[in-house]
Amino acid sequence: MRLGWRQSDRTTRVTSPPDQPRRRGSGIGRDGVGAGLALLAVVLISVNLRPGASSLGPVLAEVRAGLDMSPGTAGLVTALPGLCFGAFGALAVGLARRVGMTAGISLGLAAVVVGLVARATTSSVALFLLATALALGGMALGNVLVPAWIKRHAHDGGVRLMTFYGSGLTLGGAVAAALAAPVSDASALGWRAALGVWGVVAVSALVPWVLIARREHGDPADHRAGASSTPVSLWRSPTAVALTALFGIQAMNAYVQFGWLPQIYRDAGLSATYAGVLMSLLTALGIVGGLIMPTVIARSRTLAPWMVAFGLLVITGYAGLLLAPAHLPWLWAVILGLSGFAFPTAIALITARSRDPRVTAQLSGFVQPVGYVLAAVGPFTVGIIRDLTHDWTLVLILLMASGVLMTLAGLRVSTHVFVDDELDRS
Repeated sequence: MRLGWRQSDRTTRVTSPPDQPRRRGSGIGRDGVGAGLALLAVVLISVNLRPGASSLGPVLAEVRAGLDMSPGTAGLVTALPGLCFGAFGALAVGLARRVGMTAGISLGLAAVVVGLVARATTSSVALFLLATALALGGMALGNVLVPAWIKRHAHDGGVRLMTFYGSGLTLGGAVAAALAAPVSDASALGWRAALGVWGVVAVSALVPWVLIARREHGDPADHRAGASSTPVSLWRSPTAVALTALFGIQAMNAYVQFGWLPQIYRDAGLSATYAGVLMSLLTALGIVGGLIMPTVIARSRTLAPWMVAFGLLVITGYAGLLLAPAHLPWLWAVILGLSGFAFPTAIALITARSRDPRVTAQLSGFVQPVGYVLAAVGPFTVGIIRDLTHDWTLVLILLMASGVLMTLAGLRVSTHVFVDDELDRS
């Protein structure tokens, strides 16, 4: 997805100076919505943008049995997060042009609520897939638009709100993974309760965003922050391309883990509940990454040591699953969880490697859709390879190799280079 600006803007540089005056606090706009509501809205949406994906893995076997779902369809279900985040994310900036960023985010949350409730109540495989795609599409709108919304409204360039946002994303994913199997076992509705509860929870996020959208009353600045007239290709920015690769490789690993890591553990002899707890442990470590990485990025001259560490952790974690999955299973979950610090890093770099909110919106609308399309290949391919080989060996070797590619992409975005400047020079 490409979002540009008028040619006349290019002559005065689209990049806003780092010291450009901003509204105090995290207040949002001229209608007087306060910092507290802004923070509440960011926190609540962040914890609701992942449960629709992470809650499915621990109960995937039960869903397959309950809907009589084929192995190939199950593979498609695990690939849907990446596919939908890519496809719908590519439409997010265009939607923001028409209705504004805040209204676009609100519409996305409404789709999350409807989709998650609908898929928990249907007995049709086709409707289950459609409802899942609707919910994931709503999450995709939030994925792309929230970082740009934060860049526009935060007085510190987005460091504080991005810290809450990145941590909330992983917190929501971790809690959903941990509770899926226990809720399924405890409820007479089984897996339907485990999946449907998150649609109800998402209503809590929808309320503050609708309130903010109403208070803004179509604030023209809300539209300008998400829209311009002349497209500018981010393929001409080496930093944008490398950040897309970093995000895509990391997202591929994350959604392979969401979809298949519990099954890897279950195939090694662990219970569904224990596998869900291990998945939760892995994703919960991302909360720590979300808390520290925005500040690390803001204060570090280079991120190169972090990028090398991420790659080494990926290789080590998958090697442990290959050689001894049932021995010290928590250790492999911890190692892969630490490698997952790459996720809040990539998310925070979207705001850290851009100055102007319009560039942030364009960068978010480029990095995430393209990255998630790359990520979608992973879970689907894993399902195919697993069905063909009846073994996890080849899968885990290929995932180990992804650690090398992650490091190479990460090194390219390690220094303080701004996409705005690269676009001006191109």
